[in-house]
Order: sequence, then structure tokens, then C-alpha cells
Amino acid sequence: MPILNSTKDLHIVEPPTATREGVGVFAYTDHYSVFHYGRMPDSIPGKGEATCRMAVFNFTMLEEAGIRTHFRRVIAPNRIEVTLARRPDPAARSLTRDCGNYLLPLQVLFRNELPPGSSVHRRLAAGELTPADVGLDKVPAVGQRLEQPLIEYATTRDDINRFITPGQAQRLAGLDGEHFRALREITLKVNEVLTGHAAKVGLNHCDGKVEYLMTSDQELMLADSPGTPDESRLMFNGVHCGKQILRDWYVSSGHEIPVNRLIADGVPRNQWPRPAALPPAYLPVMTDLYQSLSETWTGERRWNAPDLPTATRAVTGLINR
Repeated sequence: MPILNSTKDLHIVEPPTATREGVGVFAYTDHYSVFHYGRMPDSIPGKGEATCRMAVFNFTMLEEAGIRTHFRRVIAPNRIEVTLARRPDPAARSLTRDCGNYLLPLQVLFRNELPPGSSVHRRLAAGELTPADVGLDKVPAVGQRLEQPLIEYATTRDDINRFITPGQAQRLAGLDGEHFRALREITLKVNEVLTGHAAKVGLNHCDGKVEYLMTSDQELMLADSPGTPDESRLMFNGVHCGKQILRDWYVSSGHEIPVNRLIADGVPRNQWPRPAALPPAYLPVMTDLYQSLSETWTGERRWNAPDLPTATRAVTGLINR
């Protein structure tokens, strides 16, 4: 079962109940998603397995750091077994932490740098944020590193996810003060572990996002796939190592899908225009990039991919054509 706007498929092995977590299997596919459109027309051969191997590595590393995650086991080559929680509709009933196990309808975002493509630049220009909101005294430069990580919150059930205040996030997720503080502290720890590992292998971990379950024993559990190129913005020598490259091509070529306008105009999703296919030259370069990133991150040479300097030079060559 594909998940809307996700590049993973979910198979439910044991459905969750109000008193017991369930079991599911995530399959990492070769699809990618940009602009909140959902899955784009092309697939990138090898992306799913490369991303899966990074996810498994990260879950293991985070568990060793004392962070409880929903990861259970790997099912090679591109699947993992995970703990599942229910997905109650917060619009139908206000959530509280004693509702039984549930997936928080919330993304928690962390930012270490503000590279090209960061939504912070757009939101500052539009007046949706002020420099003070980002912990700065003036508008930041593109690529600026933040002195302290910036934590933000966004919805997950809207057609286009919305940034919300910490107070709104706490109410939406049904958390008391203690659990909401723990949510922030765990997120900072996740960021610290992932950013530290990125630095060890020569990458910049610019930003990322995480999701959480509230378990039946009222404990927070890290979910999703933190630190993978679908959830984090990773860069090597100023080159994006993920879907920002593809997003930039759609914008620069005039093929961007105006999802915000389509939703505002009430156009049904099944009537949206179909995105243009990528130029054929992009697919092998992106395969090499994802596999090289995975090998660099995990230290496991599986595909004999080009090293990351070579893979990112190929990306730069595409962009500069």
C-alpha cells in the first residue's frame, strides 16, 4: 500500500489497536517526491535499497545512543519491519497521551544551516518569519550556519503541511508539558547523532525532520527514516545529495507543478497535470549519487559506486549543461 506523498510502501502485518502496537513492513521504493505532488513519473534505479541501508544504519546508531525507535529488523534488500501505531484523526477527537498508541500528527524539523533551497529563505522573504524567529539579528545569508539548531513544527495531515507554533504543536499532538519537552530533547539528540556522523564522513547535515509514536505505555518512540536523503538535507562540498537536485531542475526548466495554486483553486488531485519526465541523463547520475551517498554513510561497499567527489562532480556537470 503506497502512502500519499511517500516513497515507501507499507504492508500491515499486525494492525495496531488502542492497547497494543502493531507490526508493519516498509518497502523503500525507487520513487521520489517533490512539491507535495506525490510520486513523480520517473524512478531512480537503486534509490530504494540505498536509502533503506542508510535507514537501518541510522536506526542502529540511534538505538546505541539510547533513543527508542520503531525499527524492528531489516528484510534485505530494501525493506524493514517496524512497530506501528494507530493514525487517529485529530479533527474528529482531540488527542491526549492516554488515547492508546498513536502516530503523532506532527513533523518536528531541525535546522543546522540555511543552504539554497531551505524554506526559511522563502518564508523570511514573504514575511512569514522574522530573523528573530530563527535566532538571528538580521536576515541570514544563503548557506549560513546557525549557532544553535532551530527546532520547528509542522502538520502532517494537510494537503500541504503547515508550519505551526510550539503551542499549537503540543495541542495537536496531545502531549503534556513533560512529553512535549521530551519531544524537543529527543529531537536535539537525534540531530546531534546524525550531524556528528555526517561530519565524520565529510558531509554537512543541514536540516532534517522526524516523526514520533506515542506508545501504549505512554512513551515517545522515534519513527519514519531519520537521516536518509528523503528526510534530511545532506550536502557534500556545496552539492545537494538528494532530491533538491531534481526539484531545482523542475523549477529552472519551467516544469514545476503549481501544487499550492491547484489546491487553493480546489482542483481535484486526479485532475492535476502530470509532471514532465526528467531528462534521461539524470537517472544514471542520480543512481550513482544515492548509491555513493549510502556507501559513504554506512561504510559498506555494496555497488562499487563512484566515490562522493566523483558522484557530485557528475551532478554539477548536469546542472551546468
